[in-house]
Amino acid sequence: MAPLLLSLAVALLLFYLGFVRRRPGIPRAAFHRREPGRAGDSGRQPPRAWGPRLSGFPLRLFVHVANTAFGQFCVMPLLLRMNNFTLMHYLDIREDPTFIPEVAAEGREEKPETKNTLEILEQLMETRSHPGNTGFSFKGIQDYLNCYRTGELTPLQVAQNIISSLEDCEKSSPPLRAIVQWDRVQIQKMAEAATTRYRNKCPLSLLDGIPVCLKEEIQVVPYHCRVGTAYLGTEPETEDATVTRKLREAGAIIIGVSNMHELGTGTTGCNPNRFHGTARNPYNPQHFTGGSSSGSAAAVAAGLCPLALGTDGGGSVRIPASFCGVVGLKGTFGLISCHGCLPLSYSTVSLGPICTSVTDAAIAYSILAEPDPLYPYGLQQPKPSLSEILTPDLKGLKLGVNWTFFKACDAEILAVCQKAVEHLQALGASVMDVPLPEMEEVRVAHVICILSEMMDFLQPDFNTHFQQMNLETRLNLTLASQFTALDYIKANRQRTRSMSFLREIFTSVNCILTPATACTAPRIQDSDLLTGNNDVLTTLKSMRYMQLGNFTGIPGLVVPVGYTATGLPISFQVMAKWWDEAVLFRVGLKLEEFRDMTRKPAIYYDVLA
Repeated sequence: MAPLLLSLAVALLLFYLGFVRRRPGIPRAAFHRREPGRAGDSGRQPPRAWGPRLSGFPLRLFVHVANTAFGQFCVMPLLLRMNNFTLMHYLDIREDPTFIPEVAAEGREEKPETKNTLEILEQLMETRSHPGNTGFSFKGIQDYLNCYRTGELTPLQVAQNIISSLEDCEKSSPPLRAIVQWDRVQIQKMAEAATTRYRNKCPLSLLDGIPVCLKEEIQVVPYHCRVGTAYLGTEPETEDATVTRKLREAGAIIIGVSNMHELGTGTTGCNPNRFHGTARNPYNPQHFTGGSSSGSAAAVAAGLCPLALGTDGGGSVRIPASFCGVVGLKGTFGLISCHGCLPLSYSTVSLGPICTSVTDAAIAYSILAEPDPLYPYGLQQPKPSLSEILTPDLKGLKLGVNWTFFKACDAEILAVCQKAVEHLQALGASVMDVPLPEMEEVRVAHVICILSEMMDFLQPDFNTHFQQMNLETRLNLTLASQFTALDYIKANRQRTRSMSFLREIFTSVNCILTPATACTAPRIQDSDLLTGNNDVLTTLKSMRYMQLGNFTGIPGLVVPVGYTATGLPISFQVMAKWWDEAVLFRVGLKLEEFRDMTRKPAIYYDVLA
């Protein structure tokens, strides 16, 4: 009787709050026709979404109610309306749907390369090895290569330091929980091979001997591909993902697989299950790393490796990179093969690197970006070109900003990011106001697409492993089950419109500028570590500037540009048209000059010491 009364109490409270606090929305009788090519509202302020922060017993109770018949027919539909997720019901969109945001490379004239990619990257690294500011700096790929080339350290010695650091960070209080699976023998074996190659002066690539880790969603022999769960990956992997194979072929030392938000269903990195635990933010262990590639960002920020790989379906590379004060790249959809990664959402997810610097991101891009016959997208992608990123200024570039959208973030973030725009302008770039039409439609349509595709893939797990899932995962999949085929098709019609708008915008500007996130890393509460949490408002603020890139497939780069008064990182995002990652690196390199100093994280291991 008591659970029934509690369920009724929660339901009544939700109905009361829904009617009293619900934001003004589209009237039920309204039906808005979207004319092809004609944009709706541009850059309007974000809606006042509703959702209490839940953890502990209230979260358990709410998940229980949500999965009753009453929850399915009353509570969850109300939650959808209160957060405007029923928006697609009231739109008449005439464009045909685009189910995969794959865009053919433009037929542009091939310019003769004055320098090959390796020469350009070597020059970039040389520039970074003489920074203008003094004080702390992350150890990047160039620092490792300098040690190996001069004989100051060998890859095997560095590997021993990393093993010691991995042992130490799990004994610390609280444990870092960045790398959740690693093997001493595997690390030493790869390091010994790299040491021999350097001794014989025949390294394989710029990544030879460089420590890397990969998100647990990516297949890496001989580890378990658990995808942040307690029930998947019961057997060790016997086949590498394409990116894992490419890293091995480049000579990288894979130090293990990194932690993640369970099944990629959240943006905090909170994962209370028995195999994982919650990764801690190296800048402040009492704050989240961001997710879902939580361990990858924590490992880079803590100095365990200068390069990590993650997947990004709703900011899952860029959000943790931003919260942890490092660089994150989501490439054009199809740029890096996702073969060997769990296909949680086939139309929104891109693989991308998390790195210590823009230069390191460019190195990873040059090695990993390549058509893969085992992956159906990106087969016609252009050859990576970096010839235009070595410029002393930004003259000739046109940077687009929609100030209404840009300013929809916390005050401290806005103040720093506005100064970053001024810095780019001072380097010769033109800053132009641009429309960003129908961003509320983009927000809703992206959520419908990613959750519907995840629910499609995870339906058998939802039915058979429901009790083994984290509470937040259960709730998000319950929400996903509310979306209909009509919602999904209309969302993909909206994708067609949004991609068309971007094509028009990129005829007048080279890049679109935004803050990376609308908030900084949220604080961890004690109950989060036991049950996880569900925080709708923080999720929306984390994803606000991320969703456009995932929904339409355009690339985005996040670069740290400052810190809050309490020392949490603030980052800036640059987005460009499809296949134009080079302009992201060009602007990103100048953004690194804006930050006059880098604060040392509270948790940091100098494995080159």
